[in-house]
Amino acid sequence: MEEMFHKKSEAVRRLVEAAEEAHLKHEFDADLQYEYFNAVLINERDKDGNFLELGKEFILAPNDHFNNLPVNISLSDVQVPTNMYNKDPAIVNGVYWSESLNKVFVDNFDRDPSLIWQYFGSAKGFFRQYPGIKWEPDENGVIAFDCRNRKWYIQAATSPKDVVILVDVSGSMKGLRLTIAKQTVSSILDTLGDDDFFNIIAYNEELHYVEPCLNGTLVQADRTNKEHFREHLDKLFAKGIGMLDIALNEAFNILSDFNHTGQGSICSQAIMLITDGAVDTYDTIFAKYNWPDRKVRIFTYLIGREAAFADNLKWMACANKGFFTQISTLADVQENVMEYLHVLSRPKVIDQEHDVVWTEAYIDSTLADDQGLVLMTTVAMPVFSKQNETRSKGILLGVVGTDVPVKELLKTIPKYKLGIHGYAFAITNNGYILTHPELRPLYEEGKKRRKPNYSSVDLSEVEWEDRDDVLRNAMVNRKTGKFSMEVKKTVDKGFRCGALQRPWEIFLPRECNHRRRPARLRTP
Repeated sequence: MEEMFHKKSEAVRRLVEAAEEAHLKHEFDADLQYEYFNAVLINERDKDGNFLELGKEFILAPNDHFNNLPVNISLSDVQVPTNMYNKDPAIVNGVYWSESLNKVFVDNFDRDPSLIWQYFGSAKGFFRQYPGIKWEPDENGVIAFDCRNRKWYIQAATSPKDVVILVDVSGSMKGLRLTIAKQTVSSILDTLGDDDFFNIIAYNEELHYVEPCLNGTLVQADRTNKEHFREHLDKLFAKGIGMLDIALNEAFNILSDFNHTGQGSICSQAIMLITDGAVDTYDTIFAKYNWPDRKVRIFTYLIGREAAFADNLKWMACANKGFFTQISTLADVQENVMEYLHVLSRPKVIDQEHDVVWTEAYIDSTLADDQGLVLMTTVAMPVFSKQNETRSKGILLGVVGTDVPVKELLKTIPKYKLGIHGYAFAITNNGYILTHPELRPLYEEGKKRRKPNYSSVDLSEVEWEDRDDVLRNAMVNRKTGKFSMEVKKTVDKGFRCGALQRPWEIFLPRECNHRRRPARLRTP
């Protein structure tokens, strides 16, 4: 297993080195014209039979390793989100220098034929995928996929973080401004992962926790919690006067108290302020809670077209190591929200921390086999700029990754050592199951309807004999060793149940020795 993890990590590391070297040699050219293979437009023709621009001929052939999907194992192609311009100079330059990854993609696949998809998700928004494959838009002609919202990208690009989101619901936020503010909050939630903790507070003359049951604390940003908070966003309405000083005091107190408990990310902390203006700079509050260390970053989002109070919000962000942006329309939301990720990634970039990240298990519906949909995990690593003029600023170029089928992990387990009732399983650093005999992601065998929270099933939900979470906590805390625990085991197809003393052995491969990577356990 350790050797398999090492091979996957080395494949990703080679992509990182090639990407950073290619960017180092590239000089930005605002007038660069470059015809690349656009994954949506390839092989498309106009009414006269001519290939569309960016839609040149791209040879595709069915490949049994990729579930007989038509792919090109010699080249990658590029997907650009629908809300972005295909020929934007930043996109074209990024696509141009990342073309050098093609050789590394092919070389990795030659070295390790078990590799599935390999890819580079750019901080500019485009997604280079190998092998090349054609992407089909939905019935509305839209491809909503943005690599920067994917968990592998977020986890690799930023450190774990505690976030308090403050939303102005004063009377001036009525109408379209409140709609934009809600969408901004939703987009911020999209960028949070299982390693992050958050809460949302609306304010006018008073504070209104979006979820009143969670006053004064933070919750893990898993799928269930994020969806729960999204539902409550619709209940917000605008009235009264905005008292930002009360909201800032509350946010700083929450972050301070939660940090002292040791329950949160114990890493980055941030306040996201979404408002249509601020009448003061509130420097006395920052001096009380955040200066001189400035451990909490302030990100300010000015809603609306007016810039009367922009200077105050800019000052607040700059004085607290954050970022200011203005959002005028709903179309501006996603791209402007993404800017904060660049700021939070700066410490990693400056320190050149190329941490390998492993995600929780998820279903890849494109590679369904005879047994149904395939469970995957992703190994990813950030890509940084090494150009002298940008190195001190900490510029994140993107994230590279490759998918690993969970069944590949299971193949490395020596089943003959487990015994007749033994089994092996793995969890992530959050206690979520990566693979386990009792993990059933689909509602029925042979069906394709997946359970909504299949990727965030906690170990305690299946190993119910571990009532005090002794086993779970040991794995999450990356402890190794052996111990035993009484468990109940069904026999005769579940008709009889017996208690037995079972020994457990926790095993942590060196390639997984990181707070985000999955722990491993096997039971002899």
